[in-house]
Amino acid sequence: MTTVSPSWTCTLRLPRDPRSPGVARAALRAVLGPHDLAEFAPTAELLTSELLTNAVRAEAAYGRDVGVRFELSGVELRLEVADSADGKPELRCAGDDDVCGRGLVLVDALADDWGVAPCDGVGKVVWASLSLSLSDGGVR
Repeated sequence: MTTVSPSWTCTLRLPRDPRSPGVARAALRAVLGPHDLAEFAPTAELLTSELLTNAVRAEAAYGRDVGVRFELSGVELRLEVADSADGKPELRCAGDDDVCGRGLVLVDALADDWGVAPCDGVGKVVWASLSLSLSDGGVR
């Protein structure tokens, strides 16, 4: 049987702080659970962590806060992180000895789609989307 999840949006404002990805992951788990979408949480949490960590670490970000938005629309979960830095993040290959630089490679590998859009005014939104198709061919 095929069912479609209701649409909803969850928006957070978090400080540019290394603890913020953990707060965002917990919020995402809290909104996915009641909608019977917990099986998608691990991938969605990893994507959120990578996008948010980039925003928290952005040296060119002017603001103290980062915007986070989770949106479920039909069978797509969209994860967005907005910051005040104008620079577009680039997909790059990290060297074996690099400590950073693998986040967007993971996003590219795990998300069904992702991209960058300018914000109104200053900054950008980096987003990733997941199709909520089930492994048995059904769709929730």
